[in-house]
Amino acid sequence: MKGQRTFRRLTLSELGAWQGQRPNALVLDARDADSHAKTGWPGSIFLGRHNQDELLLRTNRRQPVLIYCYHGNASQELAQMFADFGFTDVCDLVGGHAAWVTGTATANPSGKLPTPELAAWMAREGFVGPDGRGAHGNTPLMVAAWRGAADIIEALLAHGVALDAANNDGNNALWLACVNGHLPTIERLARAGVPINHANTTGATCLMYAASSGKTAVLRTLLSLDADLNLRTQDDFSALDMAANLDCLKLLRQN
Repeated sequence: MKGQRTFRRLTLSELGAWQGQRPNALVLDARDADSHAKTGWPGSIFLGRHNQDELLLRTNRRQPVLIYCYHGNASQELAQMFADFGFTDVCDLVGGHAAWVTGTATANPSGKLPTPELAAWMAREGFVGPDGRGAHGNTPLMVAAWRGAADIIEALLAHGVALDAANNDGNNALWLACVNGHLPTIERLARAGVPINHANTTGATCLMYAASSGKTAVLRTLLSLDADLNLRTQDDFSALDMAANLDCLKLLRQN
């Protein structure tokens, strides 16, 4: 019906990107109180008759709302109710908590439970599991590397996440660490086994990125870790060809 307020049905594959773009989202667990207490998502709020009216009337209607139930049935009615009350960004999860559990197993092949701190961080960032995918195909390790979150990186490495994962641009966690520029993180990831000579979709490596962006300290660190300076892009450019400043040029010529 024209003008009818609606909500969006969010699939599990869309969950990470949606939550990553809405860190302040109100996440509501529409199952029973016992289930919420035992297996509710970190940071979620139990939605029941005791607080339904208060949430509807006192929550800012511009705040994003995500509702999940057992299998994605009751959540649709509740999401429509929030939309009818004027909330502008309302979603429910297709398949509900059951789909999330299945997806978590897929995105957590080790089967180990993440630490409470890691679980809380992943929930805030919208990741389903330690090897889940978020916006632009980034994994938790990539996001942590991009932000220089050393404690989260250590937790993910201890958990045994995939080190060879690449995002939609073909970049890995080490590339994102180079973007951040935190040298200890770059060294930690390289020594942990994140491929230092991995090439993205254009054939560019971390060394080429550092050279082309004029990040002399990053370039020096990568060279000390034995990054291959002889690799070339699809357009036949090497890191030396891409040197953006004199210091980078000198470093590459010396190696």
